[in-house]
Amino acid sequence: MNEEFLQKIREETRTAITELLAAAKLKPGGIVVAGCSSSEIVGEKIGTCSSMEAAEAVFSVLREETRARGLFLAVQCCEHLNRALVVEEACAEQYGLQQVNAVPWAHGGGALGTAAYRHFEHPVLVSRIRAGAGLDIGGTLIGMHLREVAVPFRGSVSRIGSAILLMARTRPPFVGGERARYDEDLL
Repeated sequence: MNEEFLQKIREETRTAITELLAAAKLKPGGIVVAGCSSSEIVGEKIGTCSSMEAAEAVFSVLREETRARGLFLAVQCCEHLNRALVVEEACAEQYGLQQVNAVPWAHGGGALGTAAYRHFEHPVLVSRIRAGAGLDIGGTLIGMHLREVAVPFRGSVSRIGSAILLMARTRPPFVGGERARYDEDLL
């Protein structure tokens, strides 16, 4: 994989995460979930051609941008690990998350999960999470790890490499019916 392609992936990822975080308005300590098919990034079918180089490029940007804002990054593994998530131990402790026992690798957990497990200071796997925003790179189905109510977000980037990019932020559910008034800052 050439450096020009990796740089393109980094730039697309940076634009996507920056725009998503601006729209999501998460407070420090909030959680962002990311799922990624590195196979799709490099133009192959999901689960068929894991690329640690592509995953490392994506991970480095996601980690840098979330860390700079005081946010936790949760990286979803593939279905072989039941879509468990790699998080920092501090995130698991703060949110009372159920830890599970597995160590992701490129072909059993996915390349992005492997990158997170390698580079987080104190990585642990957890079974589920309720994130305030998320990126789905290549059709990895992160919706199960988002809080209610997920709101699709379309930024200026629609692909990372060859992978389709879907993003979402969340908002609190509406309650109260026709007489209710709502806080515009929470929409």
